[in-house]
Amino acid sequence: MSAESMPDPAMNQPSAKGPGRGGKGRRRKPRSAGRKTLLATAWVAAGVVVLGGAGAGYVYFKLNGNLHSVDINQMLGGDRPKKVDNGSENILVLGSDTRAGGNRKLGGGADDGSARSDTAMIVHVYAGHKEASVVSIPRDTLVDRPECTDTKGTAHPAATDVMFNEAYSAGGAACAVKTVESLTGIRMDHYLEVDFAGFQRLIDDLGGVPVTTTRAIDDPQSHLDLRAGTHTLNGQQALGLVRTRHGVGDGSDLGRIQLQQAFVKALIGQVKNVGVFSDPKKLYDLADTATKSVTTDSDLGSVNSLIEFANGLKGVSTKHMTMVTMPVRYDPANPNRVLLEKSKARLVWDALRADRPIPRSATEGTATGQANGVVSS
Repeated sequence: MSAESMPDPAMNQPSAKGPGRGGKGRRRKPRSAGRKTLLATAWVAAGVVVLGGAGAGYVYFKLNGNLHSVDINQMLGGDRPKKVDNGSENILVLGSDTRAGGNRKLGGGADDGSARSDTAMIVHVYAGHKEASVVSIPRDTLVDRPECTDTKGTAHPAATDVMFNEAYSAGGAACAVKTVESLTGIRMDHYLEVDFAGFQRLIDDLGGVPVTTTRAIDDPQSHLDLRAGTHTLNGQQALGLVRTRHGVGDGSDLGRIQLQQAFVKALIGQVKNVGVFSDPKKLYDLADTATKSVTTDSDLGSVNSLIEFANGLKGVSTKHMTMVTMPVRYDPANPNRVLLEKSKARLVWDALRADRPIPRSATEGTATGQANGVVSS
């Protein structure tokens, strides 16, 4: 991976079929499994590093040395949305599809030095830090990307009607953050990123994550074969689940997002249920894995900062977490792309900016992927 790197249960969203698909639809040749990742477990990764505040000096410095960070504020300068001082926080959680290093052997993709943000979630933590909303941004959304500068100082010109995930490919995390801020008009206070290999190790360190599938999921491309029923997924199976898009729903990235959101809830619940805080070795293993796996903005680039950040998330349970997908519709000209539903998306951004719950009307009638309810915790 590059060194750049939730109030009420999820709302039920009505299905919106893709063009000419009868709900299933044609799609071009599937993308490689290596382009598929959740990586939204940065939320959990931040939570387990609290060990750093209780361990010896060696533990602190060991974990601190694991962390990578990027100074997003310096790179973006002053041309950003105004920070809203109402007690809320906005965190952009990114996942890239780079195949370098330990990620390469996990399957799919080419180790060509490029990367895209296959997963992007805006996590809005409400004032009081008892509730949160998560908005997933589909990677296939056609957007206008603003001009941005990468960590090497190279300027990348603005582009229109390009896939959202190309922002990260063009200019790394800073370009992705700037694109999100341009799209939403909301300032991102922090960003977090987790890699493939770290995700898999984190699940294995936890001893697996229990989920229930309401139907069989068979997707050779993501190496996943699950019967309907209850399973405790190991790291490889969990990685397959959050990467699959062809085994369920309409075969789109939107369906995969619904699986990802369900798994994130199961994962957060598992962290709270396995008793890691009473088992020093398990806690250390988790903290070591998490700090090796995450890349943050520079404000979160130390164990102390992550401890403070994680403590601020402790009060947010999955019962007080809303997870939605940014309102989109299938592109009539290309069923492999989606277009922003601007008026509905404005309802989402206005709600977050004002620290209010996302109204149900914001997602009614938008494209969903038809995989809601396939996975539950």
